[in-house]
Amino acid sequence: MKVLLVITSLGVGGAERLITALADRYAAAGHEVMLVRFHGEAELRPSDPRVRLENLNMRRSPLGVLVAMRRLRRFVRVFGPDVVNTHLVHANLLTRLLRLVTPMPRLVSSAHNTNEEGCGRMLAYRLTDRLVDISTNVSEEAVAAFVAQGAVKPDRMLPIHNGIDTESFAYSSAARAQVRAELGLEETTPLLMAVGRLWEPKDYPNLLRAFASLDAGVVPPQLVIVGGGPLRDDLGTLADSLDVADRVRFLGVRHDVPALMSSCDLFVLSSAWEGFGLVVAEAMACRRPVVATDCGGVREVVGDAGFLVPPRDAQALTEAMGRALRLPDEQRQRLGTAARERVVARYSLEAMAQKYLAVYGGVKRGPHAAG
Repeated sequence: MKVLLVITSLGVGGAERLITALADRYAAAGHEVMLVRFHGEAELRPSDPRVRLENLNMRRSPLGVLVAMRRLRRFVRVFGPDVVNTHLVHANLLTRLLRLVTPMPRLVSSAHNTNEEGCGRMLAYRLTDRLVDISTNVSEEAVAAFVAQGAVKPDRMLPIHNGIDTESFAYSSAARAQVRAELGLEETTPLLMAVGRLWEPKDYPNLLRAFASLDAGVVPPQLVIVGGGPLRDDLGTLADSLDVADRVRFLGVRHDVPALMSSCDLFVLSSAWEGFGLVVAEAMACRRPVVATDCGGVREVVGDAGFLVPPRDAQALTEAMGRALRLPDEQRQRLGTAARERVVARYSLEAMAQKYLAVYGGVKRGPHAAG
């Protein structure tokens, strides 16, 4: 099978990690794969050299969009894919429009959230829905949110949970020691960690306020935030104003996330909204206790193997983080083991790839068919 994967960009994010992992899996299974991004440097890329990686170099102007669409049309015609699978809102909508003038045997459109940040985008999904064969989203709740907002009709979007590479995301005592040495932290220093783009959906102000209210104890806890984004300066200013700047570190974009996760004592997700919560599953695969906001598909991921709190509730987040940090060692280990077992059983990378391939092959309806 020839598979053309199209994504808006290849920055460091959950959808980007997903699509590069899919590309590798498809190539390893003998499929011919091309991965096209609309713009930007490839901060993440497939590891399999058989995956053809292309950049449309789209400029942010009407003419730039038209030029990029012409380039994508050429790739579709020359590569001759059996299926085109797009990911993220711009790639989804622009490729749908391209189908008006470019034949595609099968077009699958994949969203990764409950909220596409605006009624206009959801309207665009609804108006272009007839141009796609089927859509997917990353959780049952995300699918229900799209249906409720009128972006798709029932049975026009299927849930496919994100998959985790549980071999890469696994606890390592050696990695823990190495990262803590890099950070200058003793083994006894409580370390909290958050990973994700520094932008509004992740609600890092909520995390910083909750962290500032956390009991410092005898050994004050430290917080590291991994990721880049437009709110970096604002968050630094907020940390200063909350008087926690000396205990909060912004590490920027990193490519050693599994090692970083092994180093922490508690993983925290403070998002206002999510699609699936891929990073939560990754932390669970590393046997980390998790405190997360109950948004999108996060509840489906965490189950009873972590702590859930309402979004935008700093006090509840503070209390949950405190409870998690006070867990006795034996209980902490049991929780971490249960978390990894849950991810391995439900959210393996291989299972996810097979579900996407089933959709490529013609699965059309029903959550149980693809989820």
